[in-house]
Amino acid sequence: MIIDARGHRCPTPSLRLHKAAREAAPGTRLTLLATDPMARIDVPHLMTGLGGCVLSIVEVDGVLTIEVETPAVPTA
Repeated sequence: MIIDARGHRCPTPSLRLHKAAREAAPGTRLTLLATDPMARIDVPHLMTGLGGCVLSIVEVDGVLTIEVETPAVPTA
């Protein structure tokens, strides 16, 4: 699933990713597209808090592509 948060400032990219992660099945891979450089910092903190992980962060032409995986066990 791709979450497109390009053009939005903090905290919108993380909030959209958080919502998608809560609704996703355990172990789902999600891709966040963001132009706010704070997403590079915010998303790893979010995923740690959720029990998931960041698989990769790539920036091309000012667009961050952040691939994450939701926790293997559902969170409350």
